[in-house]
Amino acid sequence: KKTLLLRSPLLSQSLLAPRPSTFQNRAPPMAKSPKATTSRRPTRKRRASPAAVPSSADIEDLAPSGVLAGPTSAAPALRSGLLRWYDAHRRDLPWRFSAAPGREGREKRAYAVWVSEVMLQQTRVPVVIDYYSRWMARWPTVETLAAATQEEVNEMWAGLGYYRRARFLLEGAKQIAEKGEFPSTASTLRQVRGIGDYTAGAIASIAFSEVTPLVDGNVVRVISRLFAIADNPKESSTVKRFWELAGQLVDPSRPGDFNQAMMELGATLCSKTKPDCSQCPVSSHCQALALSHENPLVGVTDYPRVVPKAKPRRDFAAVCVVQIAQGLEQETAAGKCNFFLLIKRPEEGLLAGLWEFPSVLVDERKTDPLNRRKEMDRYLKQLVDIDVEQESNLILREDVGQHVHIFSHIRLTMHVELMVLKIKGDVGQACNKGQDSTKLKLVDESSIDSMGLTSGIRKVYNMVKAFKEKKLLEQSQMPTKKRSRRQKQ
Repeated sequence: KKTLLLRSPLLSQSLLAPRPSTFQNRAPPMAKSPKATTSRRPTRKRRASPAAVPSSADIEDLAPSGVLAGPTSAAPALRSGLLRWYDAHRRDLPWRFSAAPGREGREKRAYAVWVSEVMLQQTRVPVVIDYYSRWMARWPTVETLAAATQEEVNEMWAGLGYYRRARFLLEGAKQIAEKGEFPSTASTLRQVRGIGDYTAGAIASIAFSEVTPLVDGNVVRVISRLFAIADNPKESSTVKRFWELAGQLVDPSRPGDFNQAMMELGATLCSKTKPDCSQCPVSSHCQALALSHENPLVGVTDYPRVVPKAKPRRDFAAVCVVQIAQGLEQETAAGKCNFFLLIKRPEEGLLAGLWEFPSVLVDERKTDPLNRRKEMDRYLKQLVDIDVEQESNLILREDVGQHVHIFSHIRLTMHVELMVLKIKGDVGQACNKGQDSTKLKLVDESSIDSMGLTSGIRKVYNMVKAFKEKKLLEQSQMPTKKRSRRQKQ
């Protein structure tokens, strides 16, 4: 098992002996490999199973405050080797550009670093490039972003997930614009809404050349392997150790480039499952690699330790795509003169402030159509004040199917139905009679196609579109007499 620790004196002497290429003067005592064993009767010590941690936790949530990190003389060979490799092999990314001279140029670079680093949390680089380019074209400065609305920002962010990042970006931009100056140190950056230790370290070192570390998932992987750290990488004591080591390693003359080089190494050569150690510029300093050469039971990929994620909560929801029809029946069937009802989610919590189709959570034991429709009718009556039976002609109500959407901590099964109504009287007036008309709106089909919906709601809408197209196709293929008889019914 990976959780076994070796207590062999032989291993202690042969594998853990100081090597000229390692930083025995700077690194804490190297942790023994969790997979190591001996040829004789080994003394096995079983580690307690690590507690599951929420999969939604990110480096901003885990980073300790007040880690002291300044310029040191440690590891000059590693620094120079890593920076030479970075200069030759770094990827050409739109947010990597040289700042223009002066305060204005540095602040422009700081804003670019901020936006890119926030987008890159939990998201792959190829996906971020397009989002970043569109974002900067619309809001090229922190002042232009501060003038945006939350709805505009949400629409631009749609599809990236983890929407609290977008909310924090807007709130932080308003805070900076109000003060009139972009913070230039890690300590002052941490006072901005949504900026934690990692983002503060990135902005301060890259844009303002402050000698300060940063630690993200890639840096954790690199440091875990350099120092063979087998401890739980999510525990606060281990996280603090990562930050201390990163602070000792950061290059005092090129802190921003060094931090980017550490992240670049972890994102490319020092990957999770297939590290390319033969091409790594710091492989001669890597204690995990040295252990793997000495013991075939030890692998570089044993570091960092894999921590089991908390099992996601299972939720169930009834989702009703309410289509309100106006005009002739032929226009309704063709999708003309139709409006869709959207509800705005609460300003706090999951998907805060985003628009969705009417949805209500239901008990797993009551996901049958009858119970789901009872709950949905009650919800529509309460929020929108539309009585499905009394105030409308029900043209169609059918189940469309299920869609399972995975959040970081929730597995949500959505039972989707389509309801086509023809409201008696004025549609807008009927919708404005609810509890809070600012939390709902009617949009036509062309508008909903271009809206910035979440990926889950977009999937639901596409399911309904496919269902309607199939329905129309079936009706068009039905003999004329049968079709007219069915319409009369």
